[in-house]
Amino acid sequence: MKQRIITAVVALIIFIPILIAGGLWLEVAACALAVIAMSEIFIMRKRVIVSGDFLVAALGVLAVTVPDRFYGWLPSHLNRLDVIYVIIVVLLLVTVASKNRTTYDDVAVVALSVFYIGTGFHNLIAVRNGAGLDTLLFALILVWLTDSGAYFIGRAFGKHKLWPAISPNKTWEGSIGGNLVAVIFAAIYIQFQPQLYSFWPMLGIALFLSIMGSLGDLIESALKRYYGVKDSGKILPGHGGILDRFDSLLLVLPMLHLLGMA
Repeated sequence: MKQRIITAVVALIIFIPILIAGGLWLEVAACALAVIAMSEIFIMRKRVIVSGDFLVAALGVLAVTVPDRFYGWLPSHLNRLDVIYVIIVVLLLVTVASKNRTTYDDVAVVALSVFYIGTGFHNLIAVRNGAGLDTLLFALILVWLTDSGAYFIGRAFGKHKLWPAISPNKTWEGSIGGNLVAVIFAAIYIQFQPQLYSFWPMLGIALFLSIMGSLGDLIESALKRYYGVKDSGKILPGHGGILDRFDSLLLVLPMLHLLGMA
């Protein structure tokens, strides 16, 4: 527990000023986090990260993560998807050059990870630098309170397992409790920091985002259980990897975009 607290304090000391500064600082940080998250996918799959296919995968996740203005140099008939397509084609050519040491299945996992990880961190940039710090904090605190509320309420009152095949410690009581804590927070937060929509629609959005955060956590749990690992990485002592800490946000932040809030 002591190690978890120390890591959390150090991470917040680094991360909070970056969030406040926004702009290029956050863009560089989001790109670095996306590449680290991609490396965790490779490590969980026991793939070598000092390799050509990881280099191409890193370029792929960066191509998704970077802000839209980065593509201003492209000819008018090309866009971000064209760049990503070329990168995936290069990965497919690696299957030929490596004589199937890198397989089509490997490329499929990388392609999915490129879009899932990259879209999450791209929207971290888009929400902060577009919608603003208050909207990003709304999402961040919702996710943190959902997770914390689920943990403490689950420990105190949890009796019915939520999805034991994927995450044996989670309970329905904890999950519902975490959602309620998040909605209560939202009701207070939007009184001081009004958001895009009026009060009641924002409460509905808060509940939706809280549930999406819980599902993002379950997706990460399913991934780790499939690969037989406890944590996605070790970069954050006591907390695991970047995917362990950003699992919910990878789903929640793109939802803000879909809801027109970013």
